[in-house]
Amino acid sequence: MNASTMRIAQRHQVPGRYLVPLLTALAFGMPSGANAQQASSLEPKVRFETSAGDFVIQLDTVRAPLTAENFLRYVRDGFYDGLILHRVVANFVVQGGGYLPDLKARTTRASIANESGNGLPNQRGSVGMARGESPHSATSQFYVNVKDNPGLNPLPSRWGYAVFGQVVEGMDVIDRIAYVPTGERAGITDTPLQPIVVRRASVVGEMAAPAAAPEPPPADTPAAGDAGESRKEDPAGGGDPGKPAADPET
Repeated sequence: MNASTMRIAQRHQVPGRYLVPLLTALAFGMPSGANAQQASSLEPKVRFETSAGDFVIQLDTVRAPLTAENFLRYVRDGFYDGLILHRVVANFVVQGGGYLPDLKARTTRASIANESGNGLPNQRGSVGMARGESPHSATSQFYVNVKDNPGLNPLPSRWGYAVFGQVVEGMDVIDRIAYVPTGERAGITDTPLQPIVVRRASVVGEMAAPAAAPEPPPADTPAAGDAGESRKEDPAGGGDPGKPAADPET
């Protein structure tokens, strides 16, 4: 083989020589469909379509696994469909997930453990679980922070209110809702005078299952008209729901 032939052979050998390392680098350096799907499953998004506009919540299943899974189960069951955003306090929170337009409570599953110590703060746009005075009493009700609310965060001496997601689309809708006219209806204060109805809640990218008919509340379930019930899951911590609490009770 003369020198010219050897140079041609070397040129043709180079691609094969580096092909395997190159493909390996590409395989590890570029996100595959499986990796992208896994990342998506760790931060699923839920779209709320309401009579006042739509908003999307991105959940943190790593730092709030129990709370996020509980919320997703309610969404997939169609639980939130037809409920209202029943509590609106300007410059504080927008709250929903518990009552029908007639302010009757919808039956929930058992309460969940409080994950407020996960490091996620109650800041503007974050989404947390409403609860009663008992720290582990959250079920289905959630709230969106209209502003930073550090008073809802945990302290060494008490539990806080568990944040499990963030509004990533439609915060302008939340801001508009936060200033709708409110008043007292059926004994509940800070309720929009014109009900804001959740038409549909769904996990983004998932096929929605047919919504099952909601179960009627048991006979001994207090109606939302009971003022005490309106405080049952209250991010203000069981105080006057019309006044944001600087220090939620435990």
